[in-house]
Amino acid sequence: MSELEDAVTDMGGELDGAIDDMSEAVQAYTFDGDRSDEGEGHLSGEPLRRSLVLGDDDERDVQLREQVMSEDTAWQGRIFDVNRLRVKLPDGRPATRDVVRHPGAVAIVALTDDGRICLVRQYRTALGRVTVEVPAGKLDPGEDPLECAHRELLEETGMTCERMAFLTTIATGVGFCDELIHVYMATGLSFAESDPDADEFINVDLVPLHELIDAVLDGHIEDAKTVVGALICDAVAHRLQPEDDE
Repeated sequence: MSELEDAVTDMGGELDGAIDDMSEAVQAYTFDGDRSDEGEGHLSGEPLRRSLVLGDDDERDVQLREQVMSEDTAWQGRIFDVNRLRVKLPDGRPATRDVVRHPGAVAIVALTDDGRICLVRQYRTALGRVTVEVPAGKLDPGEDPLECAHRELLEETGMTCERMAFLTTIATGVGFCDELIHVYMATGLSFAESDPDADEFINVDLVPLHELIDAVLDGHIEDAKTVVGALICDAVAHRLQPEDDE
């Protein structure tokens, strides 16, 4: 058996184990229906086998909505605010939600002609270590995300591009934050000169895309926008490959 076949076999065993672990975790945290003190009509019902229906497109979704009764700024920062919302739950009970209000951001998957991806190395105080990420930055008030993507790519990496294509938009923390990151792919790169913000200290790498994808799949890259960008590139590359003749 070849090394590749051995690796595939080992991966299959690990995947089966991971699926079993996930199944046990889901069963452990599934709502058991024995919470009579939490209001009536709180059961989710039996899961439906169906095609994908996006949020707010299902007629049942109206029964999940929370009504905002008031909203006040609890803390105001340089980049984002924290607001306290008082809401009415679907069953009529009151609740409090703390929400981070963020202006949004962009992230850029910048690919060279020889298949390398542009990554920035930056110390993140919140994590207490240097992270490896795709270039990204916050939207200015009223700024067009496409223009912001060009600006941030140049500021952080010194790169300009011939083409900037929209990939997707991700919500970074739907449980507490309204930040949306618009992800773009930049190609036709050339180096000009970087111009980071005064408080940004960045090193820039150009690494083979397959190495980044391997690092993501191995769990060594935890930054969400970088994970999404790498996996989209991998998925697009596989879709562009011609299918083998049967």
